[in-house]
Amino acid sequence: MKFTGTKDYIATEDLKVAVNAAITLERPLLVKGEPGTGKTELARQVAQALGAPITEWSIKSTTKAQQGLYEYDAVSRLRDSQLGDPRVNDVANYIRRGKLWEAFVAPERQVLLIDEIDKADIEFPNDLLQELDQMQFHVYETGKTVQAVHRPIVIITSNNEKELPDAFLRRCFFHYIRFPDAETLARIVEVHYPGIKKSLVSAALEQFFEIRETPGLKKKPSTSEVLDWLKLLLAEDLDAADLQRNAKDALPKLHGALLKNEQDVHLFERLAFLARRG
Repeated sequence: MKFTGTKDYIATEDLKVAVNAAITLERPLLVKGEPGTGKTELARQVAQALGAPITEWSIKSTTKAQQGLYEYDAVSRLRDSQLGDPRVNDVANYIRRGKLWEAFVAPERQVLLIDEIDKADIEFPNDLLQELDQMQFHVYETGKTVQAVHRPIVIITSNNEKELPDAFLRRCFFHYIRFPDAETLARIVEVHYPGIKKSLVSAALEQFFEIRETPGLKKKPSTSEVLDWLKLLLAEDLDAADLQRNAKDALPKLHGALLKNEQDVHLFERLAFLARRG
């Protein structure tokens, strides 16, 4: 199994190496990077390229590691016992499978995406150490052990909102997706908008990188946001000349796609004010 990228996803050479190294080592691939740089999409494209089904587990602040294994619905069992339901005699009827269980017992090898692991409690990664390492877990209510039929390709994403435990990091192959340079970003744009005018792309990306490099910017626009911006530019039938700014108008056209908080909007408004005074 080798990942060589897909026609819909521009993967750098070092990213391909990281994916294939994780597959060879049979270790989870931990992918970090700015929000919007294609970490989640990477897992989907790996699944597509390898012809494997994907199981996605999106992590929230309230998610517990146990939910990825299974949950025992004691409340439903109590209710059914009060109603005289014969199903209560088999506790397995009240075990709800989690995403890891689904991936473990699938008839073919799966890609398992654990998305945004850093959103959960700090103990969350440690609580999955043994299960991801041994590819099995015990169901205490039934006394049975669930073991992976085929070891899934595990891809874990993080936006770096909090540090992950060393013991967890030691078991992963790590890759940081750097923000793409202008040439790579132009290739990404071409994939999403085939045939787009090169003059528009050139002018838009030049302005986009100027915005990203503006000192004092609170949130830098990401790859997904520049794609949204270009979609709007195309919908409005704008060309390179329409993107030119002057001192009176420091904000880019349709800036709401790129600037996502009032502090950054005010920053560009202040820059325009200073430019006019100058």
